[in-house]
Amino acid sequence: MANLKEIRGRITSISSTMQITRAMKMVSAAKLKKAQDAIVMLRPYSEKLQEIIQNVNSSSDPDQVSIYAQKREVKKVLFIAITSNRGLAGAFNSSIVKELNNQFQNNSQYEVEVLTIGKKAYDAVRRNRTVFSNESAVYDNLNFDTVSHVTEGVMNSYREGQFDEVYLIYNKFINAATQEVTTEKLLPISMAEVDAKEAQVETDYIFEPNRAEILDNLIPKSIKTQVFKAVLDSIASEHGARMTAMHKATDNAQALKNDLVIFYNKARQAAITNEILEIVSGAEALKNS
Repeated sequence: MANLKEIRGRITSISSTMQITRAMKMVSAAKLKKAQDAIVMLRPYSEKLQEIIQNVNSSSDPDQVSIYAQKREVKKVLFIAITSNRGLAGAFNSSIVKELNNQFQNNSQYEVEVLTIGKKAYDAVRRNRTVFSNESAVYDNLNFDTVSHVTEGVMNSYREGQFDEVYLIYNKFINAATQEVTTEKLLPISMAEVDAKEAQVETDYIFEPNRAEILDNLIPKSIKTQVFKAVLDSIASEHGARMTAMHKATDNAQALKNDLVIFYNKARQAAITNEILEIVSGAEALKNS
């Protein structure tokens, strides 16, 4: 059985750990509010932009489809895995790595490469997979332009035929306690299929300067926005996951501390009782001598 000094040391150590986990929870909660506001504001814009592209492209000439929408025989696939640079966020990073491994198995008939955004994804795949690029530095100066620069590199590679399909794997933010692992096709982009009646309605629109030029401007912007949205989703999910993990860690530490305090009090009471018994026994021995 541990002595009283060891138990006191464990209680002190757990109390220090609780201060750290409680502080990390509060920091994540503060960052979550800002990240949540950012993703909530961007989602309607991204969704509306994709809707506009589908409407504009729905009745266009099939021979003039954007290169980013052209489907071709799949030989090589790129996965963009988005994690964080830091841990202590529960299953936030491991769930992405698990989904990435599942995609490797499901696409084993193709040549697969990975673009990592986040050190945790890079560390998980760099030893046994081909890493197209590690873009973990985007978190050092996160903004639309920084992410767009990464996306442009992917778009150029796709346009040159280096990849036939590109997918995003990230944690979609639902709420502070829930994140949904999402695998989403980035390239080629999906175009809505409309029936003849809807196509006839579309022809009533007048486009300035013209339909092709509008698509040439909107499609790259939509692709960049989609990647930026995924990164913002991941950041909000990270703060939510870390806040939840630190909350649970604090509760577990408190429960362990309570158990140790009870054990310490019992051990201290037993030690006092033993000392009293020894004193009484000594006094009785002296009386009978």
